[in-house]
Amino acid sequence: MDNSIILMIIGMAIVTYIPRMIPLVSLGGKELHPFLQGVLKNVPFATLGALIVPGIFLISEDPWFGIIGAVIAFLIAYFGANVIVVVLGTIGVLTCYSIFV
Repeated sequence: MDNSIILMIIGMAIVTYIPRMIPLVSLGGKELHPFLQGVLKNVPFATLGALIVPGIFLISEDPWFGIIGAVIAFLIAYFGANVIVVVLGTIGVLTCYSIFV
């Protein structure tokens, strides 16, 4: 393998590791303000929405695929399911939709 590829992999590992390690070391054992805890608990849902919503509108083959997926994901999440359950449930429904349509 070329040395530049190995150096690139090491550099990417360092760049990924540093932002994860700094909060762990600097905030380890400290209690965060309840407002900040609430904001941080909602970050996965905001990130998931930012990744999925553009995909709903950019599907070119079958627009119903995106609409059905968004509705199912919203309904599963509305009933309080975990993010993984929402994703897997939506994948399952859309798999069934693609088989039967």
